[in-house]
Amino acid sequence: MGDPRPEKVAVVEEVKQKFTDADGVMLTEYRGLDVGALAQLRRALRDAGGEYKIYKNTLVRRAAQDVGLEIDDLLIGPTAIAFVGERADGSAGDVAAVAKALKEFAKTNDSLVIKGGVLDDQLLGAEDLKALAELPSREVLLAQLAGALQAPMAKFAGLLAAVPRDFAYGLQALIEKGGGPDAAAPAADEAPTEAEADAPAEKAEKTEEEKTEETDEATVAETGDAGEESGDAGEEEEA
Repeated sequence: MGDPRPEKVAVVEEVKQKFTDADGVMLTEYRGLDVGALAQLRRALRDAGGEYKIYKNTLVRRAAQDVGLEIDDLLIGPTAIAFVGERADGSAGDVAAVAKALKEFAKTNDSLVIKGGVLDDQLLGAEDLKALAELPSREVLLAQLAGALQAPMAKFAGLLAAVPRDFAYGLQALIEKGGGPDAAAPAADEAPTEAEADAPAEKAEKTEEEKTEETDEATVAETGDAGEESGDAGEEEEA
């Protein structure tokens, strides 16, 4: 038996590389699909990050054996493989989106039969791929994860902001009730107003005036009484 032809060796190496680099592999039977339908399917898969390729089963079987994949049961009949990798814009492909594209295409094209695939070195059946197609897309899952992470972080930040705010409100209320540490400070530290400062002096001055008036009144009264007594004495002498 001679050596395999170089073109076959090149195909085997190409398939091996695709198996190694792919995030997922999905095998289908395309019997009955015309060129137009295949082109339409390729476009739908490309948008999700899938590359749809057709090789001879014998070459795919050899490549799969070389990389340790047991997919001989799926390599029966006309087989095309969807390799999930990068999208046209360079972003990561979406395994669920590729499975969904295959499932949606099969709804209107009975000739496309989903046979199974490989994901993370695990062999998947046709039903597994259909279930995978029901999962949310990668973008939706990332958005949900971001939302789940953001919610508790926002709540935690709100709690941190509430601590000093609530403390300030509580302290202010305590001060207004006269129970805070600063409650007695204004009475002790604040200087008396002019009215308060003048009030005792005015009261003191008023007291002195009252004393003077009382003294004067007493003096007048004593003087008057003395005069009356002198007059009475003179009257008595004249008599």
